[in-house]
Amino acid sequence: MIQGNDHLQITQEGPVLSCVLNRPERLNAFSEEMITGLTRAVKEADRSDSIKAITISGAGRSFSAGGDVKEMGQATATDVYDHLGYLNELILTMKECSKPIIAIVHGFAAGAGWNLVLACDQILAANESQFVLSFAQVGLVSDGGGSYFLTKKLGPYKAKELLFNAEPVSALQAMELGLVNKVYEESELEASAKEYVAKIAMGPGRAISMMKKLVNQSETTDLASILEQERITQTVMVSTEDHQEGVSAFVEKRKPAFTGQ
Repeated sequence: MIQGNDHLQITQEGPVLSCVLNRPERLNAFSEEMITGLTRAVKEADRSDSIKAITISGAGRSFSAGGDVKEMGQATATDVYDHLGYLNELILTMKECSKPIIAIVHGFAAGAGWNLVLACDQILAANESQFVLSFAQVGLVSDGGGSYFLTKKLGPYKAKELLFNAEPVSALQAMELGLVNKVYEESELEASAKEYVAKIAMGPGRAISMMKKLVNQSETTDLASILEQERITQTVMVSTEDHQEGVSAFVEKRKPAFTGQ
């Protein structure tokens, strides 16, 4: 069983591993315990045959305030360097994880909290939630991959606008920018997100894993390379049990029962 800690609640319900950032009194500001615990949980989930999807959400009033502003003035350069080393390991672990990771956002996701969301594979948000890269307000640059994720998704001009101005973006605006997949009424977020994630978790696990890998590779490689990777991967996928089940279900006009094999 994957264990959490005081700053990270972890539960498994069927094939879904739920990770809840748990410092509500500090608006789930990051701590070393939280970040290293989440890194460990993602790594263990990646190795687990029983886990098909991972969710990340926040306890209390918001998803996460990101860095702990109350501690920033007391941190030394060495403290910051070490802390960002832990954060960088988490972000890379999430991108390399073969399982889909879904962020479930309510309240606000600020600073590195938003960047943690952007490192996920799918983003679900409450309609009243807000996102803001607040680094400029405290004289810092974006960390946790914000400079990378926003530039890849929005291009340099829009990314710089969000970084320079540190202005909040609503959930609906974020969806229009392609930074959020689904927006729900806050009262419906938990139930709707659960249904959405369950559908992914019941899908063809190996195919979804390879889709994630191919899409991530497309960010740093050319078309010819991706075409060849798709060719090689598809050659393997046609021999999987999930492919055979999918074809049989289509012919028999029924819902497929994928096993991830």
